[in-house]
Amino acid sequence: MHTELVANDYEPAGCLPRVVVVLGPTAVGKSSLSLDLASALDGEIVNADSMQLYRGMDIGTAKLAVEQRRGITHHLLDIWDIGHTATVAEYQQLARRKIEEIAARGRTPILVGGSGLYINAAIDDMQFPGVDPVIRSRWEERLEMIGPAALHDELAQRDPAAATRIERLNGRRIVRALEVIELTNAPYPADLGVPAGLYPSVIVGLTRDRAELDERVEARVDEMLSNGLVDEVTTLVASGLEQAPTASRALGYAQFAAYLRGDLDFSSARERTIVATRRYVRKQLSWFLRDERITWYPAPESLTAADAIVHQISNSD
Repeated sequence: MHTELVANDYEPAGCLPRVVVVLGPTAVGKSSLSLDLASALDGEIVNADSMQLYRGMDIGTAKLAVEQRRGITHHLLDIWDIGHTATVAEYQQLARRKIEEIAARGRTPILVGGSGLYINAAIDDMQFPGVDPVIRSRWEERLEMIGPAALHDELAQRDPAAATRIERLNGRRIVRALEVIELTNAPYPADLGVPAGLYPSVIVGLTRDRAELDERVEARVDEMLSNGLVDEVTTLVASGLEQAPTASRALGYAQFAAYLRGDLDFSSARERTIVATRRYVRKQLSWFLRDERITWYPAPESLTAADAIVHQISNSD
């Protein structure tokens, strides 16, 4: 059994490429800006949205259709079946390979997304604990037996600091923390500040007024529903979405799966999706605002921030 943090199987090359990062909360306008920057910088885009990695999860993740990508190459979209258990360590290796392959072709890697931990894992000096299916299975059985609140109490006894960082009803994270504590015989090393950078990076954050973001979230959910989100969830449920360890928790998918089961009416599923997405936006902002490396730009509909960002990048050469 491993008793310490494990190194990544994939090590970056000796000459580290510069990475352009476009980040920000859900519905702020990252996709449009990333396309503008890719055109201006001869770039290719690497996805850093954890749920866009899954095949079939298109409408509810606002994944750009191929015809919307302006001919720009996108990486790490649609790479996993919905039953795949996502880990940040696996994503880290995939993203770093893509970043270096893009740079080796003489092009600019542009990392785009709203999953803060995935972004940090890709560009910063982070290592992740190993996994042990036997230990995890034991804690998952314990979770099913006593429920997340009681298991959170057990976590608090073992690692009070970890318990304060993990929501009381987030069973998946509680199980992971207990697995790592047992595996490493050490406190759970999560959410402990901004790590040191690995790749030279220009990190761009997009921002909007909070009230405007709230309005955009509601409009985005309604647009997804108009575009066929319920049909998409129906198809995924038939393929095992509700048994999927990671994909089943995706915003919109969880709520409308409950609607299809008859646990929620349509209006309640819609409202819960909006509320949960707004809550997630706050969490994203809280994560990003820790990082003083980020240069923040307003996100007007015209996205004229692209010119300023290209100028910033040119001056950093």
